[in-house]
Amino acid sequence: MPTLRDRSTRAAIAVRLDRLLPTAPPRWGRMTAPQMLAHLNDAIDMAFGDRPVPVRNLPLARTWLMKQLIFHVLPFPKNVPSAKEITTRAPDAFEVERQRLTSQMERMDAAITGVECASHPIFGKLTPNEWGTLGYRHTDHHLRQFGV
Repeated sequence: MPTLRDRSTRAAIAVRLDRLLPTAPPRWGRMTAPQMLAHLNDAIDMAFGDRPVPVRNLPLARTWLMKQLIFHVLPFPKNVPSAKEITTRAPDAFEVERQRLTSQMERMDAAITGVECASHPIFGKLTPNEWGTLGYRHTDHHLRQFGV
């Protein structure tokens, strides 16, 4: 499974990010491309505990089987609401958000190994590898949303 903790995966994502235009229309949803980049940046901040998000009580999502299905098997569903803490920030300039996401992905690999990860609001405690996999799947989902 691809992960943001892998250099070649991050390089492939960077190529896709370079093809993203600030005016690209979404294939689904209401976010603009700059809002999507801000959302991805804020989600990685959440992984490090820099952007606290309240726990959502969905016990089934915390089971081993459900996490395996969501992390490795099932496609990410479209139009699922996200926590307001990672969707409501006004984005900075497009290039600022794009560069920050590249740095955030590097941070995911470099720093997450040596730090305690924050709990995910739905899935609970995740390992650095689980955060890397979830981060990749989340990023891939939103890049597909904008056709890259």
